[in-house]
Amino acid sequence: MNRLRNNGLVKILQWEKMDIEERIGVTGGKYTDVNLTLSLFLAILLSVFFYAPQFNYRDFPITSIFLNRGITPFFIVFFSCWSLCILFVKWRKVIFQQKALALMVVPQTADFELTKNTAKNILSRMYGLVDDPKHFVLLNRIERALANLRNIGMIADVSEVLRAQAQNDEDQMESSYALVRGFVWAIPVLGFIGTVLGLSQAIGSFGTVIVKSEGLEYLKTSLQEITSGLSVAFDTTLIALVAALCIQLLMIGLKKKEESFLDDCNDYCHANIISRLRLSSPE
Repeated sequence: MNRLRNNGLVKILQWEKMDIEERIGVTGGKYTDVNLTLSLFLAILLSVFFYAPQFNYRDFPITSIFLNRGITPFFIVFFSCWSLCILFVKWRKVIFQQKALALMVVPQTADFELTKNTAKNILSRMYGLVDDPKHFVLLNRIERALANLRNIGMIADVSEVLRAQAQNDEDQMESSYALVRGFVWAIPVLGFIGTVLGLSQAIGSFGTVIVKSEGLEYLKTSLQEITSGLSVAFDTTLIALVAALCIQLLMIGLKKKEESFLDDCNDYCHANIISRLRLSSPE
């Protein structure tokens, strides 16, 4: 890792060189949010890699589910791949954000007091440890609180600033899952659409069999068309429900990890900022 020095400190975290999106060469989403253009491109690549080997084995039972059941499975696979790409990039970004918790922004000596004068040193130290605090959830909270100390007279006011920023971060986290939640809703709907199309095909073929009773051979051919329609109906629903379930479980696990990270940020701010403040207290 290329480390730069500023104010005698080593830049431990560099957003432009360590964030997964910035390293690829695209503009990184805020905090753990994902660049949609990048995730779309990755989803297309993943979908191609998923389908490319199957065309050589299209008669296999498993591959035929994805290749011979109409157009619906293609959309299911694509939306599933897009969801997985978003969750993967978010996972890497959460891990990167967690590294800020290990930074000793505030001196850990027992006699250190955080005042309006020492706050300037903390801000200078923070800019020496990272390239830009605004790209990090934790450091952005600290910067906003300390930058407003000159306009704040009570510890309760600082606590309120941190609480408001924590709420903003939670809202940002919730909104970053909006597209994935939309896909989790859309994928089963696509499966049900495939079911309707398959049943419609099967019922239409069955109606033809009733009208045209032209011998045993025709009956066998017609029954094959009926079973083909039923295969479309049940297989598209199956892969859609399995895909939606897997994505939902992954999203729940990642969201829990991100919520734990935000809780750790709250604890960090309380232990290193609020508990060390020495300002006037309310009478």
